[in-house]
Amino acid sequence: MNESRETDGGEDAGPTHVVTACLRNRGEVLLLRRSDAVGTYRGQWGGVSGFAEGDPDEQVRVEIREETGLADERVSLVRSGRPITFADDDLEREWTVHPYLFDVANREVDPSEEHDALEWVQPTAILAAEREAWDDHADCHEDWLERETVPELWPAYERVAPTVRSIAADDEHGAATLSVRALEVLRDRAGLLVAEREEFGVDPEGERAELAELAERLLEARPSMAVLRNRVNRAMSGAFDDAAAERDAGGAPAVLESAVAGIERAVDADAEAAANAGERIEGRVLTLSRSGTVREALARGDPSRVFVAESRPACEGTTVAEELADDVVDCPVTLHTDAAVAHVLEREDVDRVVVGADTVLPDGAVVNKTGTRAAAIAAAREGIPVTVVAASDKVSTREEVNLESGARDAVYDGDAVDVLNPTFDVTPADCVTAIVTERGPLEPDGVADVAAELRDLEGWRDEE
Repeated sequence: MNESRETDGGEDAGPTHVVTACLRNRGEVLLLRRSDAVGTYRGQWGGVSGFAEGDPDEQVRVEIREETGLADERVSLVRSGRPITFADDDLEREWTVHPYLFDVANREVDPSEEHDALEWVQPTAILAAEREAWDDHADCHEDWLERETVPELWPAYERVAPTVRSIAADDEHGAATLSVRALEVLRDRAGLLVAEREEFGVDPEGERAELAELAERLLEARPSMAVLRNRVNRAMSGAFDDAAAERDAGGAPAVLESAVAGIERAVDADAEAAANAGERIEGRVLTLSRSGTVREALARGDPSRVFVAESRPACEGTTVAEELADDVVDCPVTLHTDAAVAHVLEREDVDRVVVGADTVLPDGAVVNKTGTRAAAIAAAREGIPVTVVAASDKVSTREEVNLESGARDAVYDGDAVDVLNPTFDVTPADCVTAIVTERGPLEPDGVADVAAELRDLEGWRDEE
């Protein structure tokens, strides 16, 4: 907010509208310290912000470009939140804040003169800066205890933060991404419970019960996604183990610490799986659906051409193809219909099919977006290898499959016929050439061994 853009408040002027954007990468958000070049809240930490002189949805992108140097194509809007209005008695001013959350692919930020420092932090660091209760429980954010944030920064973040409901309703992102979002939900609630100790006192058993209930809701949000289940189970198991119980009876601080560690581990595992798969990718490749891990694998590989099935009914393949062509691969990208997959594999000299996975079953079968099974069977007919890219956390501990279905009207909105709209299918293990994880390729016996490891993480539920 430059001085020249400030306006004087007043009793009859009404609230001053501003935008605040949280930029997210690897589960952390960007906070910037306001410099002496701004007119208000100098020296305090906040998100990307500015006066909403027109449409807030347009202005927030202007502020991101001006304050971080990130072009529009480098940021992706996740959601906007309900505005927050509050009065600052010291400034004799009323503000209305329009909050936003954006994902960014990297942390290459070039701050403007409006800020003199920046850091990427867990959002709960905002609470550490605001609440005295963190003095005894600040292992994750101890360097933020003496900092000051702009007013209402945590409420603004909460308005756009992931929730159980947003995870359940998300039909755009893959299982790996949603598993990290689930850990963020767990982290944020644990952080808030730590902060609330100042007001409500220390109640580890009550915190444990509340966070266990939240974890159960997260497990139920996307029952077909083993990776979400495994990563939530790992976080809760780590928080409720004997060591955590000795430190704090497995209360909110233990869950916070375990969730933060889980986010970092998950992001690293997905990146390592992509790197291992990238070593196998060259020549002409076919893919489908939306997988951040596959996207990274293609970026790390050396494809000469990429064919992308449109992935109906949501047609996320169209967006994937555009993203790949824009800034991911340095080769031609071709979009085609789902029905043409077998034709493309027969006629276009494809060297490899590369897909992600929502779940890998203990026997090596793969649950993924509908169309994967047809592509794998067609590839097997043509002798084309099928590579599945997935962190080992995507291995399911269960033999049974819970396949989600999409909305009826996404296929047909009339009354004359019935509709089937399965959004996932199961690809037999014998149609998969390799499952490439952060551990390297998994053999059939290796899949079963991972399933046994992950099954041990479910014990925290029996302790409740």
